[in-house]
Amino acid sequence: MRGMTTCSSCVAVAPCFAALEAPRAGAEGAAPFLIQVTPAGRFTPNDGRADVPAGGWRMDEADAARCIADFDAAQPPVIDYEHQTLHAATSGQPAPAAGFIRALVWKPGKGLFALAELTARAKAFIRAGEYRYFSPVFAFEKATGRVQRILMGALTNNPAISGMAPLALAAARAFLPHPHTEETHPMTQDPPTTPPADETAGALPAGVSAGVCFALGLPKGASEKDIIDACCALTKARDEAVAAAKATPDPAKYAPVATLKELQAQVAALTAEAAARAVDDLVQPALKDGRLLPAQEKWARELGGKDVAALKAYLDTAQPIAALTATQTGGKAPQEKPAARLTEAEVRIAAACGITPENFAAAR
Repeated sequence: MRGMTTCSSCVAVAPCFAALEAPRAGAEGAAPFLIQVTPAGRFTPNDGRADVPAGGWRMDEADAARCIADFDAAQPPVIDYEHQTLHAATSGQPAPAAGFIRALVWKPGKGLFALAELTARAKAFIRAGEYRYFSPVFAFEKATGRVQRILMGALTNNPAISGMAPLALAAARAFLPHPHTEETHPMTQDPPTTPPADETAGALPAGVSAGVCFALGLPKGASEKDIIDACCALTKARDEAVAAAKATPDPAKYAPVATLKELQAQVAALTAEAAARAVDDLVQPALKDGRLLPAQEKWARELGGKDVAALKAYLDTAQPIAALTATQTGGKAPQEKPAARLTEAEVRIAAACGITPENFAAAR
């Protein structure tokens, strides 16, 4: 049976804390850092929280293998400050990253560790002693306390996990198991300046999970040197990408803004001219054949300026007005009216009798 500490679903989430120590000068370099996430075996908090299973939490090799298999390197868990990511929705405060967890490593007898990439700001805080503890946030099975998944972590000054040894924040290779130096170089000491010759090649070092190789894209059985080189390559690629993004663009590859605006203006003018020509080609014939009255010309041109297709559709269905395109004489010269042939005397007689000239001429 599993449950949530914050609601009634099936996974519990616990933020806990492990001690950090500032690195010695020059220890970190560009390599990722190994940070202890949980101790090995059973462990409990010392802050009096009530949502802990009986017997505390549990992390063994099988639990570590499950966490490593569930780790998604494409979306690495964030490391922030004081768990601000968890509280951002309610506090409204920003939650800047202090780094990211790039891979998980199981060290027999010591616990689960994270290969972490930290920001320059986070390193400065730790170096100055302003942050001394790492606080993991993990999902666990409520009935057994088994850790199921590592969700995120935070730098903090409020330790909670019992049984966690202080963890020096030195380069990751200092904490990978060395067959001949594990006991003589504990976690809080500096790494040897030159590793033994048998450590630069060969099988995967004892205690380092194959999940690290998988996360870094290395074949199973990769050497310690290959693992460290791959981590350094990731950091270098990130730094190069950031530098490229910040670099000043080559002027030869980009058009000046003034030139671009001038071209845009020219294109707009040509587009407007073409549209006006298309409207004129529709309006002029329509005025001639009576589909448009002269009083409609302004309206038609405004409609065409907005939507040429709509104007064309209207004119395609409009019926020409015959009276505007034909003459009363059918194109023949008008004939002289009969009244025009009356003599002056006849005109006076017709007027005196109240007869129109046309009727007088017809009666004559």
